Amino acid sequence: MAPVKHKKRAVVLDTSLFVNPEVRESFGRTPTEAIDCFLSLAEQIPTLDFYMPPSIFEELLNFIEPEKISGDMLVVLQQKPPKKYELTCPAFLLYELIEDVRERVNKGLRVAEKAVRGVTKTGEEEIIKDLRRKYREALREGIIDSKEDVDLILLARELDALLVTADQGIIKWAEKLGVKWLIPPKFMDYLLSSIKRAKLLS
Repeated sequence: MAPVKHKKRAVVLDTSLFVNPEVRESFGRTPTEAIDCFLSLAEQIPTLDFYMPPSIFEELLNFIEPEKISGDMLVVLQQKPPKKYELTCPAFLLYELIEDVRERVNKGLRVAEKAVRGVTKTGEEEIIKDLRRKYREALREGIIDSKEDVDLILLARELDALLVTADQGIIKWAEKLGVKWLIPPKFMDYLLSSIKRAKLLS
C-alpha cells in the first residue's frame, strides 16, 4: 500500500530567529550554532517547507560563518522573493500606515522638543543618548520600517505560510493581513512536535 501523501505546509523565517540572543537561546549560543541546530531538525520534517526572502537571507549571511554551515542550508531553507507585482493589499492598510507614520512623527517631535528643553539641566552627551533611544522607540518600534519587513509579510501571505518572527512591527501588520505567525520562543516546540507527527504519518 502506497504511503499517504500529505500537503506540505510553508513556514517563513525571519533573521531574528537566529540573530537575536534572547530569541535563539534554545537553538544555540551563536547565530551559526542556531542555524546549524535548526537545519538538523528541519531535515527531519518532510511535511514542512521553509522559506526566506533573499533580502532576509543576505542579512542572515552577515551574522553566520557560512564555511561552518552545511550546504544543506540552501536546500532546506529555500530563498523565494514575494511576487510583488501580483499581490494585492486592502486599501485600508495604506490609510492605517499613513496615520501610524503621522502619529509617530508627531511623537518624535515631542521627544526632540523635550530633549532641547533639558539641555541646560543635563550634559549634552547624556541628552543625545537619551534622545536617540526615545526617538527610536517613537518612530521604529511596532512598525514595518524596511523593505525586508515587507518581503517577509508578503511572502508569508503569498504562500499562506506560518511566519516566525520576533519583530513586533511585522507581527502587528501580519495580523492586519490575516497572516499566521509564531513567536520564536515557541518555534523549537513547533519543530519537535512536527518531527513527532511526521514519524507517526510515515
